[in-house]
Amino acid sequence: MGNFRTIVGSAIAGIFVMSVWGAFAAKYGIAGGWFAGFIIIGTAWFFNHCLGVIDNQAGAAPVDQALGIGIAGSMRDVFMAGSISPLIESLPTLLFVGLGGIAGAVCAAMFQQDLAKARSAAAKAQSEATSRSA
Repeated sequence: MGNFRTIVGSAIAGIFVMSVWGAFAAKYGIAGGWFAGFIIIGTAWFFNHCLGVIDNQAGAAPVDQALGIGIAGSMRDVFMAGSISPLIESLPTLLFVGLGGIAGAVCAAMFQQDLAKARSAAAKAQSEATSRSA
């Protein structure tokens, strides 16, 4: 059921982004785009993450609604064109998005390791200071 909830939550976010955001931006310009982003992404984020529609299990790689939005956007163009040529044309972009995700994951892991070292050093210094004062 968790996988089904994740698919539904991601799909709802993707459908609203792909159908409403552009209309707001076209009608109201930049302010409409910001408003749509705040309302759509904020509401979807609340449902998907705060209420737990997207099933992110502890210790597993988190699934974000951006994945569903990206899939909805890619497949919308495929369905509208009636062929897979829009998907094929988007492959270079998807490749770079994947490389960016990998780079972000590597940086996040390095940051976590560095933070763990800093916490360990701070705890060691605190322990030494406590033992000296005793």
